[in-house]
Amino acid sequence: MSTNLRTAVIGLGSMGYGMAVCLVRAGHQIHGFDINEAQMERFQSEGGLKGALKDIAPELDALVVVVLNAAQTEEVLFGDEGVVADMKAGSVVIACATVPPEFARSMEAKCNAFDIHYLDAPISGGSVKAANGQLSIMASGTANAFVAAEVVLDATAETVFKLGDSAGAGSAMKAVNQLLAGVHIATMAEALTFGMTQGVEPDKFLEVISKCAGTSWMLENRAPHIVEGDYTPHSSVNIWPKDLGIVLDIAKSASFDAPISQAAFDQFKQAADMGLGGEDDAAVAKVYAKNAGLSLPEKKS
Repeated sequence: MSTNLRTAVIGLGSMGYGMAVCLVRAGHQIHGFDINEAQMERFQSEGGLKGALKDIAPELDALVVVVLNAAQTEEVLFGDEGVVADMKAGSVVIACATVPPEFARSMEAKCNAFDIHYLDAPISGGSVKAANGQLSIMASGTANAFVAAEVVLDATAETVFKLGDSAGAGSAMKAVNQLLAGVHIATMAEALTFGMTQGVEPDKFLEVISKCAGTSWMLENRAPHIVEGDYTPHSSVNIWPKDLGIVLDIAKSASFDAPISQAAFDQFKQAADMGLGGEDDAAVAKVYAKNAGLSLPEKKS
């Protein structure tokens, strides 16, 4: 198989942009598409190719879809300007959004009807790891889908977990990950602001707890945003009502009670309702601070 693939990345947000740049660095022919024209121009300045998606679709070996949710994924693939119908037989869709497992299975079936491989491939690691080609990818699909996607996975991931021979298993594992990640962010925010009520300053909280048993990857990654008063979005508040909503929907369908997930969902929903949806997800701390009458650190000029 050629190692110099023609690939399109749909969604040049914090994760998709990093993946696209990694593919350029690996020597592939990469087109990047986003509703934000400035992002597309930025990517083209870093080696991305120009061309309308409709025009280049028949030449694609792989399509990497890094959009927000299931609805956007389906629109890209099978909407009014859906790309799958124009792709060549044997090419592969690598779908990276957090979606319900049943949705992933339905997309696999629809792609198969066009003789297009589908890899259920949700991602984890954040924008920094995406930019460094060090993502963890929770993937499931046929052996042929993995073969077709191999070169893209090699360029963008540090670890690829092969979780099953059909779509759905990758998304199920991603839901488990998102349950923990969302809860950990909300719990970090609760612990940090609880500490403030007892005279524990956020910087001291981070210094001490990051070296104690109560730490987590999310605490060490997100608490610095609060300490610095910088809520530039690496992963936004708006992600979590969606992702924890998926977790809760799956739990309901499985007759599984998930009260801690529900509590975290409620906090992120409240943050979004406060107008914080576009801020970094560490801004969920502002919900606790508001309710407790606390003042979080301000961004240093």
